[in-house]
Amino acid sequence: MNSLTYFDYAATAPLCPQALEAMTQALAHFGNPSSRYAYGRQAAQAVQIHRGTVAQALGCTLGEVYFTSCGTEGDNWAIRKGVELGRRRGRHIITTAVEHAAVLETCRDLERQGYAVTCLAPDKAGRVTVEQLRSALRPDTALVSMMLVNNETGAILPVADCVRAVKAFDPAILFHCDAVQGFLKLPYTPVSTGADLITVSGHKVGGPKGVGALYIKKGVRLAPLLTGGGQEDGLRSGTEATAQIAGFAAACQAAMADTDRLERTAAIKQYTLDQLKTALPGLEIISPGDAPHICAVTLPGYPSEVLVRVLGDQGVCVSSGSACHKGKPSHVFAAMGLSRPWLSGALRLSFSPHTTREEADRLVEALQQASKTVFPTMS
Repeated sequence: MNSLTYFDYAATAPLCPQALEAMTQALAHFGNPSSRYAYGRQAAQAVQIHRGTVAQALGCTLGEVYFTSCGTEGDNWAIRKGVELGRRRGRHIITTAVEHAAVLETCRDLERQGYAVTCLAPDKAGRVTVEQLRSALRPDTALVSMMLVNNETGAILPVADCVRAVKAFDPAILFHCDAVQGFLKLPYTPVSTGADLITVSGHKVGGPKGVGALYIKKGVRLAPLLTGGGQEDGLRSGTEATAQIAGFAAACQAAMADTDRLERTAAIKQYTLDQLKTALPGLEIISPGDAPHICAVTLPGYPSEVLVRVLGDQGVCVSSGSACHKGKPSHVFAAMGLSRPWLSGALRLSFSPHTTREEADRLVEALQQASKTVFPTMS
């Protein structure tokens, strides 16, 4: 297999042609958006146009979108400054045990600073319930952070219902949603959840790395995480990354124009799962994924780290968990209570609307070959 067969779109997506073109054009116009002369004002106008495109994709107003460098920055900003905003209420945070490391590590850091953190445990499918959240709410709860789509299982968490439960308990509690894996991947917009703060990222949707956005609901007076020159209406200092922002907006536009992308993605994921189950009787499905683009499987007893490396040598790219863990065992799969053999053989597969049946067949063939040649005594 000489060509690349890619099943790790949850880690990152290739730059779409529209984003590349938009970035190339933006790079040719190097004006600083903060400059007062015409060349700078043109750059500032372009940034506002791109902000409007991202706002359209989110389903919010232009003034509620603030550009960041990535999803991790957005999560840190929302959580750190969210609890600061709610400090008069108390020092209690609620999140889930299956969140991205950008959320969990931030909460752990705050815990070391004296905050109390409640992590809701998932069931065997990687989901949490509204009832769990209701039971965890306290008079001193300042913030809830819950992802929309889990990046390793594809499970959709009940964010909209949880927002309603939180606001019924106390409207002053802030609700943050890491929607990095849900943005433009679900048939509804993250804003429809009703969350106060929503994190999205550019490189998951065909835009460049190095850009994301934080939605701040109108009326939420979130303080800046980065201070300096006062860009982004004083909320996120630093010269705007004009080319990355242009690419992010172009990728959003391209995704919105591809109206049946979700159906195609779900169809190829189901085809792949069907082929894998037929060709590899020992394969088990950890999660078929509620979202159209992610699922998790396991070959119990086959070390996933070895499988990932062997498949990679054949040009087939899969993951044993979140790319952000850099080889560490998946905390998500561990939190789900998987048995040791299932945990050892866990693989995440993630898809795009452009994934083909031929690519799925190559994945199946490569896994079959690996099970017979690398682990002959286990096949």
